[in-house]
Amino acid sequence: MKVLVIGSGGREHALAWRLAQGNRVSRVYVAPGNGGTATDSRYTCIDITEPAALREWAQKEKIALTVVGPEGPLAAGVVDEFRSHGMRIFGPTKAAAQLESSKAFSKDFMKRHKIPTAAYETFSDAAAAHAYVDTKGAPIVVKADGLAAGKGVVVATTVAEAHEAIDFMLLDNKLGVAHNDGGARVVIEEFLQGEEASFIVMCDGKNVTALATSQDHKRLLDGDQGPNTGGMGAYSPAPVVTAEVHARAMREIILPTIRGMEKDGIPYTGFLYAGLMIDAQGHPKTLEFNCRMGDPETQPIMMRLKSDLFEVMWHATDGTLDQIELQWDRHTALGVVMAAHGYPLSPRKGDRISGIPPEAPDAVVFHAGTSLDSGELRTSGGRVLCVTVLADSVKLAQQRAYEVASKIHFDGAQYRKDIGHRAVHVRGG
Repeated sequence: MKVLVIGSGGREHALAWRLAQGNRVSRVYVAPGNGGTATDSRYTCIDITEPAALREWAQKEKIALTVVGPEGPLAAGVVDEFRSHGMRIFGPTKAAAQLESSKAFSKDFMKRHKIPTAAYETFSDAAAAHAYVDTKGAPIVVKADGLAAGKGVVVATTVAEAHEAIDFMLLDNKLGVAHNDGGARVVIEEFLQGEEASFIVMCDGKNVTALATSQDHKRLLDGDQGPNTGGMGAYSPAPVVTAEVHARAMREIILPTIRGMEKDGIPYTGFLYAGLMIDAQGHPKTLEFNCRMGDPETQPIMMRLKSDLFEVMWHATDGTLDQIELQWDRHTALGVVMAAHGYPLSPRKGDRISGIPPEAPDAVVFHAGTSLDSGELRTSGGRVLCVTVLADSVKLAQQRAYEVASKIHFDGAQYRKDIGHRAVHVRGG
């Protein structure tokens, strides 16, 4: 059967990589793909991004299953477009994707359905937002309401930083946020203490299957310093998600969300990503929802998945997720993101990439911001590559990942040297 993966990042490369190993899969197409999928004979890149045009192409090619990677096409209604023509596609509808595309929708939904999250207020008026920050003080969190490619959140440690973020999002829109109806809005919420984890599940509208746990590293620099990014690396499993935390997250957050969406007349299908903040007592609260897998969490999770992803997705699009149990590799998977010069605010494009080693059973370099230019691989985005490995422990995975990363070269490359540090230092992993 032919499969289509929509997107161009590292997450999509990892999904395509795992789908290509499916027993019933004859061909994996990626739209539009990247330099990594363009140079690998296992995939065919399709330069179409508009939902209706993609659907027409998929119908003509007799694509059996389509998987949506990023948030943009979901918010644009690609799932509705495919489904209205009887095409099998895994992802949430445009209405359901508001859990990610509108922070205000998401927070109001959580409040309504009593899902644990930070206290918040929503503002479209800058003066009112500034006044609120003055009364609340810092640290405080400022979030752009629309899609901002993972960069629309500022954790302000000072009141001045919060004021700057409000102007940045409401007045200047320097992040290029895709505003929702009603124009620019910000959600300002309390700062939560604890340790973050990524809790990702698959949903078929009623049934839920949890994926392996993972932890993302959002800050640009070692020791969780520097600006927030889309993610500089991740590892799986995440020790902070104990069996008890896992059970609580399912019981208090995931299942009430799926039931709440159904109750609101917006059944949820697709990947659902809950960014959790877990306090010292092991109580999780929801930082945010994403309606897709995380990037870079997808890369380590796909490295550990032993089940046939195509068969899993088939069940998910049939509404029979309750009939499968996912199998996972017991090893630790760890991914280190190599980012372009100037990332996250002004990544440089066009630098030549060399030294990427061939794929090995324990090491795969997934491409994100890469493109082919006259046969040469060049940087084309902020996060360029994700060096992903499997090893017996977090420490060994770190060693292996940095050994591979050290062989890869492009001018201005930057990457953190401490991915997985919490598991090593805090928990002795």
